[in-house]
Amino acid sequence: MSTSIMSNVEALSTAPFDARFPNQNQTRNCWQNFVDFYRCRKVKGDDYEPCNYFKKVYQSLCPNSWVEKWQEQIEEGKFAGKI
Repeated sequence: MSTSIMSNVEALSTAPFDARFPNQNQTRNCWQNFVDFYRCRKVKGDDYEPCNYFKKVYQSLCPNSWVEKWQEQIEEGKFAGKI
């Protein structure tokens, strides 16, 4: 493999196991990490690096269409979760 492909493969990862969500259905895990990311950013600020953990997990678990929809709802003030 070429060097650029190998560097991309090494950067790929999936969400680690979370004992709060032991079942195959990871919808709640997706939702919780999305909400946790925005809560963390609200409390700690946009530059706080540990918040990115939640972002990486929800990006790994959540369909892009859900994330886009939730982000639009946040911007419009119609998001169902408490952030």
